[in-house]
Amino acid sequence: MGKNVMGRALSAVRRVWVDRFVRSGRQDRGMTTSEYAVGTIAACAFAAVLYKVVTSGPVLSAMQSLIKDALDAKF
Repeated sequence: MGKNVMGRALSAVRRVWVDRFVRSGRQDRGMTTSEYAVGTIAACAFAAVLYKVVTSGPVLSAMQSLIKDALDAKF
C-alpha cells in the first residue's frame, strides 16, 4: 500500500513539474550574471570572515598549541 501511495504522489509531482516548467517553455539553464555576482560577493565575504577568524589571537594560539602537541607526541 505504501509503495502505491508514494508512486501516485511522485506521479502527481512529476505531472505538475512537466506542466509548469517543460511545456510552458520556461527552463532554467544556469545562473544569470547577477546571480554570479551575488555568489562571488558572498564567497568573498565568507572568505574574509574565515580569514579574520583563523588569524585571530585565540585561534592562532590554539592551532600552534595543537601542532606543537602533535609534533611532541610520544609513539
